[in-house]
Amino acid sequence: MLISYKNVEVHQAEQIVLRNVSFDIEPGQMVYLLGRVGCGKSTLMKTFYGELPIASGEAQFLDYDLSRIKRKQIPFLRRKIGIVFQDFQLLIDRSVEDNLLFVLKATGWKDKRVMREHVQEVLEQVGMADKAYKMPHQLSGGEQQRIVIARALLNSPEVILADEPTGNLDHETGLEIMELLSAIQQAGTTVIMSTHNLEWVNRFPGRKFLFASGEITEELPAAL
Repeated sequence: MLISYKNVEVHQAEQIVLRNVSFDIEPGQMVYLLGRVGCGKSTLMKTFYGELPIASGEAQFLDYDLSRIKRKQIPFLRRKIGIVFQDFQLLIDRSVEDNLLFVLKATGWKDKRVMREHVQEVLEQVGMADKAYKMPHQLSGGEQQRIVIARALLNSPEVILADEPTGNLDHETGLEIMELLSAIQQAGTTVIMSTHNLEWVNRFPGRKFLFASGEITEELPAAL
């Protein structure tokens, strides 16, 4: 089991945001988080990478017990996760290559030649091999999001968390990003994605977690 939550409760500012949260996620699955703004989708994601604590219940993420995780363990947990943000969060004062090299340095890589080769490999994987020298402002929104996905792939994560990854993109560009995330998932990486776009949910099949009234239910496939 990759992720297992049992009767989990999550608080923010002493308010209960999520309660009675129970689910298991296997490796290689596509999972959609669906619900209105403020319903707890981002809150759940933040528990995955240790940004918010588990108030009660049992929560296993990869090899970590999130209900007991120590602060010093969190950086090691985060190295196993790739995060794709809606608003990109690229460093605007450096090139695409230097954005990715910065992440590798921060996660313990040392050999500069190996690092540059690896950056080129992930850029090829997302169709951006010829953009390494570009600055973020020279890229379109879709190109920036591809760089963000490349950044998320740098340390061969077991899970990619994508928070509204197509929210700031036009339909055609959003579709390209979804096709890329789907290909990554089909290659074996678990993708957990929050979205309001039901077209993506229908077009790229996956599990559907519905958020409402502080609880999460799974929408099961219709019987044949």
